[in-house]
Amino acid sequence: MAKIEISSVEAAAVMANADLLHSQAEVEQALDRMAASITNEMGEQNPIIMSVMNGGLIPCGHLLTRLGFPLRQDYLHASRYRGNTTGSALKWLCHPHESLDGEVVLIVDDILDEGYTLDAIVEACRKEGAKAVYSAVLVEKIHNRSNGFKADFIGLHVEDRYLFGYGMDYKGFLRNAAGIYAVDGL
Repeated sequence: MAKIEISSVEAAAVMANADLLHSQAEVEQALDRMAASITNEMGEQNPIIMSVMNGGLIPCGHLLTRLGFPLRQDYLHASRYRGNTTGSALKWLCHPHESLDGEVVLIVDDILDEGYTLDAIVEACRKEGAKAVYSAVLVEKIHNRSNGFKADFIGLHVEDRYLFGYGMDYKGFLRNAAGIYAVDGL
């Protein structure tokens, strides 16, 4: 598979032509609401907070600083996209390092689109013996292609477009954009 790269000129053009769906302030407010809900539900359970790499890294980092209770942090890397704009079979690149046996786990990802990736990750954590598995996503897309999986904690609902920012990427880039943006024409 050829490595996809974009130039700084293309990145600037994508930013200039993208629609801002949610500003940084709106995303931060959503993260505050998510953290309050997570604290209410899990604050006494000493959970393992698990970031789904790569997209979940930024939302998870922002959530962790808002959670004022004892927790452990780990990560996993499973992907259906692997640099593409459409999903394929789930591929595990890195399993959690912590034992999940008997643990309460919160999986944090950037986006819930169709639900296949997060559903498979939650099921894998259950098979590893987790006594409870919760899921949190910064963004849930609104459309009719879902497999029926529902996240426990959702920051924002967005229209069905190609998104980037706050962990979501455009051709592997622009995950660090401070806001939720949409582009057309993919």
